Amino acid sequence: MRKGKDAILRLLDKGEPVPYRQMLKALNVSRHERGRLDDMLDYLVETGEIAKLPGRIYTVAGAGDTLRGKLSTHRDGYGFVMPVDGGEDLFVPARYLSEYMNGDIVEAQVVSTRRDGKREGRISALVQRGVTEIVGRFEAVGKAGRVIPDDPKLGRDLFVTPGPSGGASKAKDGQIVLAQITSYPSGARPLEGRIVEVLGEANDPEVEALTVIKKYELPHVFDEKVMAEAENQPQEVTEEARQGRVDLRDRLTVTIDGETARDFDDAVSVAREGDKIRLWVSIADVSHYVAEGSRLDTEAYLRGTSVYFPDRCIPMLPEQLSNGICSLNPQVERLTMTAEMLFDSAGARVDQKFYTSVIKSAARLTYTTVKKILVDQDAEAIEANRHLVADLKVMEELSLRLNAVRAGRGSIDFDLPEPQIILDLQGETTAIVRAERNLAHRIIEEFMLAANEAVAHFLESTPVPSLYRVHENPDPVKLQDLSEFVFGFGYTLAVLDEKVNPAALQKLLAEVAGKPEERLINEVLLRCMKQARYSAENLGHFGLAASSYTHFTSPIRRYPDLVVHRILKRVLSGKMKGVDKDRLEARLPETALHTSKRERVTMEAEREMVDLKKMQFMRDKIGEEYDGYITGVAPFGLFVELVDLFVEGMVPVATLPQDYYVHLEKSHALVGERSRAMYRIADKIRVKVAAVNEPRKQVEFALVGTLEKRPIEPIADVRNAYQRIPIKGKRPKSRRR
Repeated sequence: MRKGKDAILRLLDKGEPVPYRQMLKALNVSRHERGRLDDMLDYLVETGEIAKLPGRIYTVAGAGDTLRGKLSTHRDGYGFVMPVDGGEDLFVPARYLSEYMNGDIVEAQVVSTRRDGKREGRISALVQRGVTEIVGRFEAVGKAGRVIPDDPKLGRDLFVTPGPSGGASKAKDGQIVLAQITSYPSGARPLEGRIVEVLGEANDPEVEALTVIKKYELPHVFDEKVMAEAENQPQEVTEEARQGRVDLRDRLTVTIDGETARDFDDAVSVAREGDKIRLWVSIADVSHYVAEGSRLDTEAYLRGTSVYFPDRCIPMLPEQLSNGICSLNPQVERLTMTAEMLFDSAGARVDQKFYTSVIKSAARLTYTTVKKILVDQDAEAIEANRHLVADLKVMEELSLRLNAVRAGRGSIDFDLPEPQIILDLQGETTAIVRAERNLAHRIIEEFMLAANEAVAHFLESTPVPSLYRVHENPDPVKLQDLSEFVFGFGYTLAVLDEKVNPAALQKLLAEVAGKPEERLINEVLLRCMKQARYSAENLGHFGLAASSYTHFTSPIRRYPDLVVHRILKRVLSGKMKGVDKDRLEARLPETALHTSKRERVTMEAEREMVDLKKMQFMRDKIGEEYDGYITGVAPFGLFVELVDLFVEGMVPVATLPQDYYVHLEKSHALVGERSRAMYRIADKIRVKVAAVNEPRKQVEFALVGTLEKRPIEPIADVRNAYQRIPIKGKRPKSRRR
């Protein structure tokens, strides 16, 4: 038999992919020699010399799919290349990532593709380094030292050279520093750099916020020229500014926001007209004060959005604008853009118009106050706001109509609980409670959705280039997995042409409501959904079941809304000429991409800050027991969220009762081979706080017991599951104690 490395490479060098069975014949491999050939093929795939395609077809390296993407590494060393053009991530084992870091832009080669479509690859070229600076804790080592990164994904420490060039003398042991990378890892050479800034002591709330700001490179200080532009803006509406605007100052208009809100960018007003209801949604006219191409505009574009931490806001615009002349404060005149809409008794929009306006808000209401009036029937609140009660009841009626229309077309509502962090004056977490979402929230939510949708339809029908808020169909592979998963519980989900109608998902959520498996199916369904983004092309909004949708209602804190305001103004004034259209059409794709990226970075930073506060809250809870839900299942353990505190931690698989645990990926479960004990996503369990691992930003739990027993039947026979996820000659992915 000619089955050595050279023989295999010569066979593949002919340029044509070779199926395994054809290779057996070409190399004259006997039955008892196949194992040696298999081992050699696996070795060549592992080293990246050849590629394995679906159907067990082999080809030379470089002939398989190639892609460019961003590398995302796990704290355990392995990583995924996320293609810039979209599509499935490419898995890269840890042993091939020694010279690469989280965030790097790379080119990668696919070396194998499984039957389920999941791919494995090797990095073939570095395009651009993703990290140039590192925030972390400094540890002195003699006259030198090292920086332990705050981001565990980086997976390696940065070594600081002694002397002035390394800056080790700037910091004290344990302080948080910002270090600039001077040399990236290569072979035996480690990651090296120099300290450029000392942020301060590790447990200082100001330093904690600054750490996240530096880590995510969030612009947080306005320079003098930007501030000068902001300070030059008037703080009162001038007579000149009122000219040409619809005067709504005599309309009863109110803002409804949270208790701590300081920037009010939307105000609402209603009027009953027979069985119809007219709605005015007036939005702060930020574009009047922030001229396109100005320093204020450039800075707002750079930031993309405001950032909200538990103890502070990093605004997109300076406070002179965001809390001043642009904010729809009560009893003062403000310039606005108004969407005026008329809805019939069934909640359908039958008329609409848009215009620049001037309003005078009659009251600054809070969600709590509106709830007291409409839900609690609080006599004191009703008396204090007697002049507003009638209109608030009309708002309630209209919001219910609008919600019924959305539900009728299949809009998906995930009413998932969100945590609210309660801080003391020193910035320490004193409590974590469930953020309330009451009728007042839903009123404003429905009105803003209606305005956004109306503006999107108008601009699309004009037609002019615009920015859209798009939400694409769920991933086809995940949809099929979901369909198979819910079938095991007796539910059906029709997937046609790799797509699903949002109404079908809404129907599924309604069917499982109140059932033991409700949380389980909600969690799995949520994991199927793609992330909404901005686009210059209207791709529809799957989650809202809307054919056209945009963001128009928050220009104080979101740059895309400001862009949409400018486009709408040009259309209404008749200034959208051919040259403007061409220029806009050329620029919008980059604007959509940039603002989508800024939104994702902001969400990650906000989530990390909340997680940090949660972790700190658990420091003195070691040994205490809580009820929790399993929110994720992996071969190495269970992710659990505590019921009352919304804190997530992990139960390592090594701490589970002694058994051999099989990870059933599609079923989101770990199953014990001997005991058949099953731990599945959304199961309710009892855990004890075992440790708070601050360097890894992780709370560790120990299993105390299960609170709800799940039947094994919805999962296919575990023995068959072993056959579905084999690892050549080995047992399925799991851990044994």
